[in-house]
Amino acid sequence: GDAKTLIIQPSTTTHAQLSADEQLAAGIDPGLFRVSVGIEHIDDIINDFNQAFNKLV
Repeated sequence: GDAKTLIIQPSTTTHAQLSADEQLAAGIDPGLFRVSVGIEHIDDIINDFNQAFNKLV
C-alpha cells in the first residue's frame, strides 16, 4: 500500500483479465475510476483534481 492519493481505471487494471461482457456484468464500466485518497494536504489533492479536470474540458 501507499499513503499517496491514487486513481485507477478498474477496467484496465484490477479487472483487465475479464472480458468486456464480464466486466459489465460485474458493474465495471469503462468510464469508472476508483479514487483512494491519501494523506497529502487536502489543498494539494484539490489542486491536483482541479488541474486534471481543467485539462479534460
